[in-house]
Amino acid sequence: MDRDDMQVVGRLDGVSKQFGSHRVLDGLSLDIRAGEVTALLGPNGAGKTTTVGLLTGRLSPDGGRVDLFGLDPSRPVARARMGVMLQSAGLPDVLTVRELVTLQSGYYRHPREVSETIALAGLEGLERRPAGKLSGGQQRRLLYALAICGRPDLLVLDEPTTGLDHEARRHLWSTVREEADGGAAVLLTTHYLEEADALADRIVVIAEGRIVADAAPAGIKASVGGSTIRCRTALSDPILSALPGVRSVGRSGAAATLLVADAAATARALLAADPSLAELTISAASLEEALANLSPSTRKAA
Repeated sequence: MDRDDMQVVGRLDGVSKQFGSHRVLDGLSLDIRAGEVTALLGPNGAGKTTTVGLLTGRLSPDGGRVDLFGLDPSRPVARARMGVMLQSAGLPDVLTVRELVTLQSGYYRHPREVSETIALAGLEGLERRPAGKLSGGQQRRLLYALAICGRPDLLVLDEPTTGLDHEARRHLWSTVREEADGGAAVLLTTHYLEEADALADRIVVIAEGRIVADAAPAGIKASVGGSTIRCRTALSDPILSALPGVRSVGRSGAAATLLVADAAATARALLAADPSLAELTISAASLEEALANLSPSTRKAA
């Protein structure tokens, strides 16, 4: 389905937000669509947490407009259609996993069966364990269970896999993908670029309170990242930086890593400038390398 045909479930329109003298968001506009996993990325302080707070109704904008299912996000009827997993949230120590999932499920009109929620969150065998006796990773899985138990139309996940091992992380990715494929809108914030690359249909990058990129992972890598050239060369960094298409140069001894816009042109220039060049390899730039080249001046339409 074309993105233009997908239902918008959450919208920030020209939103600004300021804390004291610090402007966190500056005219930010963002649509969250049904059936799409949107990863929100950016450095610390970029405005990701504030954006999530506005969309979930925990914060109010200083300027602009925020809608959730066409309503004010603070209205209970809108919030009842949303599941939220925050980066940090307290759990009652004495209640068991099953008790907490059962309690949370009672707030929704059409919740999942408790056993289904527990299985989706990878908590089978832990149903009778008090929350206070769970490991950090198990508590993260319980918070995920509480977010998905009501079959939400919008699932907001703030750093969901922090503290999870590789197997648990992959399991959560699979269930998040199923939620989106079933029609839910998913908003994900993460520091794991591998996670965003593997899971997101769309990556939105915020810097200095503004959106500087909004595209599919492959689109960001293709339009911003270019290619990576690795080689062993005696050429100095200033000479390498002056070669055609070179965006950045990294060095480890004689081994150089170049992020380039036009791999063929740079490779030809490298070979001409250094006849002793060795171990030349060319690969697509990673998402991390692409994001490192983003700045507010590389803004893309949201």
